[in-house]
Amino acid sequence: MNKRIIIITIISLIIDQSTKILASLLLTLNDQTQIIKNFFYLTLCHNTGMAWSILDNKRFLIIIFSIIALIFIYRFMKTFKNNLRNNIAFGLLLGGLFGNLIDRLFFGYVTDFLDFYLFGYDYPIFNMADIFIVVSIILLIISILKGDDESESNSTKRRKTRQVPSE
Repeated sequence: MNKRIIIITIISLIIDQSTKILASLLLTLNDQTQIIKNFFYLTLCHNTGMAWSILDNKRFLIIIFSIIALIFIYRFMKTFKNNLRNNIAFGLLLGGLFGNLIDRLFFGYVTDFLDFYLFGYDYPIFNMADIFIVVSIILLIISILKGDDESESNSTKRRKTRQVPSE
């Protein structure tokens, strides 16, 4: 694995875990602290499911899914070009997944605390790992649209297999 991806993974993991620790120390569980009225609040909660509480209280299943996702992503990374955007995307994705996996393994839940109301909708509470995952997916979509999802070795292999033998 590329050094840049490892560094970004570690940095994003440190940011995620330190903000969760700070939120746990400074906030009271399920109490809402207003930051920007009718828009942004800090609300500490323990999420035993995934996004929108999918698979709520299915800790073992979520951990298995997370491990499978990490294996899949590791293998998938090799198909992308080695450039800054892709390195950032995969570093953030791995950091976010590891951050939430650590919470599930050690506590049985994920610590969430960022609480937004958007156009009257109370968006599900989330954390920095979730932000990293969403940003990484956006970056990977951009990479795919720009054609940066094919590494040089993969595109060379595909060109060789597509060549029709001359008669």
